[in-house]
Amino acid sequence: MIAPNLPAELKAALARKAEGLSRNDAAQRADTISRTYRDGGGSGGIRTGADALAYALARMPATYAAVAASLNALAEVNPDFAPRSLLDIGAGPGTATWAASEAFASIDKFTLLDANTALRDLATELAQSHSRFNTMRYESRDARKLLAAAHEADLVVASYVINELSENERAALADAMWAKTRDTLLVVEPGTPAGYARIIDLRARLIDKGAHVIAPCPHDTACPLTKPDWCHFTQRLQRSRAHKHLKAADLPYEDEKFSYVVLSRTPPAQRPVRVLAQPLVTKIAVTAKICAPDGLKTASIPHRDKAAYKRAKKWDWGDAVFSAGNDGPE
Repeated sequence: MIAPNLPAELKAALARKAEGLSRNDAAQRADTISRTYRDGGGSGGIRTGADALAYALARMPATYAAVAASLNALAEVNPDFAPRSLLDIGAGPGTATWAASEAFASIDKFTLLDANTALRDLATELAQSHSRFNTMRYESRDARKLLAAAHEADLVVASYVINELSENERAALADAMWAKTRDTLLVVEPGTPAGYARIIDLRARLIDKGAHVIAPCPHDTACPLTKPDWCHFTQRLQRSRAHKHLKAADLPYEDEKFSYVVLSRTPPAQRPVRVLAQPLVTKIAVTAKICAPDGLKTASIPHRDKAAYKRAKKWDWGDAVFSAGNDGPE
């Protein structure tokens, strides 16, 4: 399992890039870029090296944390997965590539695709601080042509990408990504109702094409959640002083909400249930909302079953529970 905070090499590389940077200017740039994203825009507002750096300083920590959590979920369910190649679609400053390199020491071929040249240049410079990226290829031109020409990869990742596309474009991208997936595809989106809806649409489309869900769902059937509920998770990460300034935040931590799906060409050997919300722990019982292979359930672990209760007290939002036994749903 990898930690949610940026690797030391990446932190150091970003710190070097930020030397002499006006924090106020960077904060203004980051705020403008964030508002563009919230309004449905994409990375087109990132035009310069200063824009790219401001974006990376503000968003890389949270994006990395969400991708790391998703990759941890993949590794939990499929511990034998050892990809040799990575295809990072809409790679931006290379956040998902860094997370994948931490999660899987087996990867020796890194290919990144993004149309934004400012983000590509930053990603390439940051990657120079890590010897594993010596063979990294970062292609930057028309995204559709890049993906069509790309080689298949064992692990394909698209993080915070499909929100920038229309419905028809998302469908086409889903098909194209799956075509390039030799084994496993991870897609991560913001943990909003809209982000969840995009994940669910992609999930259903690719299941129809033969994909199997590895995480977070313990099944390949339709999502049992109904509106206004939606499936999302949260990952806490620590904020540095500079990060707090960029985000105009007071708290020393940030909780990144995200939705994700991991799809594979091979069905998983195990189907753990998934904790869908923070469990309620009382002196009487641990009560948790979970998604099981046969749908939504409420797990109630009574205090009188001391061993099971002790285990259940450690459950967290997003956790996989592999062997229910006495800890299981009632």
